[in-house]
Amino acid sequence: MQRVYFDNAATALDADVLPAMMPYFTTHYGNASSIHSFGRESKMAIEKSRKTVATLLNVKPGELFFTSCGSESSNTAIQCAVRDLGCTHIITSAIEHHATLHTVQFLASQQKCKVSYVKLTHNGFVDMVDFERILTSSSEKCLVTLMYANNEIGNLSDIEYIGALCKKYGALFHTDAVQTVGHFPIDLQKINAHFLSASAHKFHGPKGSGLLYINQEIGIKPLLMGGGQERNMRAGTENVANIVGFGVAFEYACTHMEEHRIYIQSLKTEMHKLLSEKIDGTAFHGDVSDNSLYTVLNASFPVNDKTEMLSINLDIAGICVSGGSACSSGVEGGSHVIKAVYPHESRVPIRFSFSKHNTFEEIELAVQKIATLL
Repeated sequence: MQRVYFDNAATALDADVLPAMMPYFTTHYGNASSIHSFGRESKMAIEKSRKTVATLLNVKPGELFFTSCGSESSNTAIQCAVRDLGCTHIITSAIEHHATLHTVQFLASQQKCKVSYVKLTHNGFVDMVDFERILTSSSEKCLVTLMYANNEIGNLSDIEYIGALCKKYGALFHTDAVQTVGHFPIDLQKINAHFLSASAHKFHGPKGSGLLYINQEIGIKPLLMGGGQERNMRAGTENVANIVGFGVAFEYACTHMEEHRIYIQSLKTEMHKLLSEKIDGTAFHGDVSDNSLYTVLNASFPVNDKTEMLSINLDIAGICVSGGSACSSGVEGGSHVIKAVYPHESRVPIRFSFSKHNTFEEIELAVQKIATLL
């Protein structure tokens, strides 16, 4: 049976990435913290990757720290902003990734800070009027943590405007850019971000490789302690092969970004068109125009005995999709994003996420399978 992968919010590894990683599993296996020649080879590979990524993000290499994933990066930024930088008021939204929401909720439960959730528009964008109102009315030092693009419905935030407001009102700013790094041009000199989180498996790099940007003007203490790795910011033996894979995948993604965007956007447009034409009752969550991820389309269907098990039945039919964030698959209770934006809606959401490896034939097959199942 042919299998079709429409869960590319977790991408397959690029063909050129694994060969670049392999020597660091085999011949160049030295610990990057060791001073002998084997260790120096590994250390040089890490710093080469860091310099590559720094150049493409327009920051200094010393502002980038490799982590295990975007979730670790967001945890570090948020917790250290409260612990080390005196932030006692966190401003966020109800549709952030759980790495952000659960961290914020934990800190609030420990009475480390208070939390304000900015209002959302009817289709899931941050209400900028309400956001500025919260900033202006706060007397505490604020950390703003808002994602660049939502991982379930795809909405893009005006990240430069958010950063400008943070600068205007003296707030620190962390953005979860996991969905956009490698897919959209990002110049960190134009964004007033103090922290940015990224993850390699969103742009055909290895799973288990993340990045945290920390603006050089601020200083935090490490969240993980016990070693001097990553310039004393993250203890633990470096995952050299994954860091190399991050750099190679990111450079390739940036080099071919526009051609990939055009092609993947055409796949999303075709899926939107065919679902609208062939499946009665189809609706879409979030903004499906240009102000959204070209890699994500969140469709929804009326609740009935045929749609409630749709994602499982599609999997049985060979079509791999998601009901929400892949990080939360299998968790009871449904999507917190859909509940926050559409609290009174009774529909079944399906997230299709696309990559350069998908084809128009796969789009047609998926819609045919959905039509048959429904």
